Amino acid sequence: QVQLVESGGGLVQPGGSLRLSCTASGTIFIMSTMGWYRQAPGKQRELVAYITTGGGTNYADSVKGRFTISRDNAKNTAALQMNSLKPEDTAVYYCNAKSPVRSTWGQGTQVTVSS
Repeated sequence: QVQLVESGGGLVQPGGSLRLSCTASGTIFIMSTMGWYRQAPGKQRELVAYITTGGGTNYADSVKGRFTISRDNAKNTAALQMNSLKPEDTAVYYCNAKSPVRSTWGQGTQVTVSS
């Protein structure tokens, strides 16, 4: 069974940076596309970015040029570097691992951008 544990959320001022990490247990990580999603209060969960097993990436238009997703297969870890944060980036951020056999979610980590 795969488990995902996120870390790195917190409170940051507008224009600041945060780095989220997602560590996966189990051996399925290397076969999984890793994604970061977010859900703001009263809104639907939305895709922020994903990175494929081959390292290909895709970003939501709202974060292009500000966020960078990466993965380290040796450490079973995916990360989301978030720069130039805006108040509208405030949300609970979720890590997702999607493999040919299952989709697994982390528990979420709160990111709050406020002065």
